[in-house]
Amino acid sequence: MSRFSFNQITAKHWELTEMVKGLVDAGVDKVALWREPVAEYGLERSAALVRDAGLSVTTLCRSGFFQLDGWFDENRRAIDEAFELKTRVLVLVSGGLPEGSKDIAGARAHVADAIAQLVPHAAAAGVTLAIEPLHPMYAADRCVINTWDQAMAIAEQHPVGQVGVTVDTYHLWWDDTVLPKIEAAGERIAIYQLADWITPLPAGVLTGRGLPGEGCVDMRAFHAAVEKAGYTGPIEVEVMNEQLWQRPGPEILADTLAGYQSI
Repeated sequence: MSRFSFNQITAKHWELTEMVKGLVDAGVDKVALWREPVAEYGLERSAALVRDAGLSVTTLCRSGFFQLDGWFDENRRAIDEAFELKTRVLVLVSGGLPEGSKDIAGARAHVADAIAQLVPHAAAAGVTLAIEPLHPMYAADRCVINTWDQAMAIAEQHPVGQVGVTVDTYHLWWDDTVLPKIEAAGERIAIYQLADWITPLPAGVLTGRGLPGEGCVDMRAFHAAVEKAGYTGPIEVEVMNEQLWQRPGPEILADTLAGYQSI
């Protein structure tokens, strides 16, 4: 429990003030916030709300999407938001191919260049840019960074603490080479996130995640790998699932905690 963090997207429709109260009532003191609901409630109000409740913000999700016009200014805003919320980690989802493009190598090179342009602003704010490799099925439209090696190749161009990598079990479980690489990553691990892989995948595939223990991911193997890496930070549960979202927030939190504690 001391490392558990509830990712806001897991209960997407749980209103922010009610979620904060529910976390406090359940004895949870860590939360990962998403930019859209924070903006809806108000950045300064959100920061005050979690601070006054005694919650620490483990990450801000998410920025990146470097294929879009205006990516530079948008990502600088996201860094400023992370600073306001007093979180050290901003999760980056790189974005997919530019419209009409088939040049995935060029898109990946652009991601590396874009992150390099953002590092000075992030470093000044004390915010680590956490590159998240997403499962290859998202390469075209959502994330051209799909493997641990691709993410690490970018991160290692910068000092530890400025650019790191997100370990998300949902996106990495399929890779039979990834566990020893995680073990060797050391301080490059910026955040560790849990979600299970369940089938059949829904239309659009984005909302097909399960709570820990509901699918086929060997969570204990990932736990062992991040522990060997020396990672002692928060462990977020981040699940996107339409059926789960239809349930009351307190029930989602209770089942999330149960899944987390079962592995």
